[in-house]
Amino acid sequence: MIKTILFFFLISFSAYAQISGCTDPLSKNYNPNATVNDGSCVYKNLKLKPQYSIKLSDSIKETSGLIAFHDLLWTHNDDHEKTIYGLDSLGKIRKKIILDKTTNHDWEEISQDSTHLYIGDFGNNYSGNRTDLSILKINKKSFLEDKPEIEIITFRFSDQTDLSPKKPNSTNFDCEAFIVSKDSIYLFTKQWKNSGTTIYTLPNTAGDHIAKLKDTFDTKGLVTGATYLESKKLIVLCGYSKIGKPFLYLLYDYKNNDFLSGNKRRMTLKFPILQIEGIATQDGLHYYLTNESLIRKPVINVPQQIHRIDLSPVLNSYLHK
Repeated sequence: MIKTILFFFLISFSAYAQISGCTDPLSKNYNPNATVNDGSCVYKNLKLKPQYSIKLSDSIKETSGLIAFHDLLWTHNDDHEKTIYGLDSLGKIRKKIILDKTTNHDWEEISQDSTHLYIGDFGNNYSGNRTDLSILKINKKSFLEDKPEIEIITFRFSDQTDLSPKKPNSTNFDCEAFIVSKDSIYLFTKQWKNSGTTIYTLPNTAGDHIAKLKDTFDTKGLVTGATYLESKKLIVLCGYSKIGKPFLYLLYDYKNNDFLSGNKRRMTLKFPILQIEGIATQDGLHYYLTNESLIRKPVINVPQQIHRIDLSPVLNSYLHK
């Protein structure tokens, strides 16, 4: 009887000791007594300046995805061309690998895990009714040997029942960002209607799958890229508003793979109008962004560029706690 009472006392004490609240000292509503992050943190609007911005080669005017892998930053164009370009940190092309046995319908993102690269051929902004959405899964070792071994993952969205063609840039079933976590792939869509994103999940295996709706949230802009530090529970999304103002959206300190259960922080970038498309990091603190060439004569003439952003003031304490 005494053991039973003691057991319930310890359980009650443990529950009492767990205080939920905002655990981030950088937030406006930090609770120093909180021991469990409940995702309630609120942040002031932070505007970031790039450390540098450098024009990229005309070979990659439509740079559309970016990853850091094997001491280079890898990117690709989003239409027809099959080359993956390896860049140094200043954007100079150091290596090219051609995926000559593939077709580039609309490559919008590149991602990775420890063994494979992944290329998302799922751009769907023209009429919103593609039936050939796919992800190329490429063995990293074979890729570096310039003999890429490729599997194909195909999918459709679970809640897209109407596949009749729509006006360009008008649906919520366009996608330009994804991450890979063990046996699952998580898609972050580009909601043209709502300026938010929907998260879908599908198996990380070759074959035909249904991308199941997981969550949706308001990013106040169009999500175009993602980078992921799984061991640190950190996702950084990039994108731009409907009027071309670029932003970053951080998801971190979440529980399991419930990406919206932790801190959610949106930051604007002190750029002119830019079509930011790719994001990558080598250390979790410093980030590389690329933007496509954007020409709208006679007013807009923005070349393709690579930018470096320092997020250490925001993430250093979190990543090293």
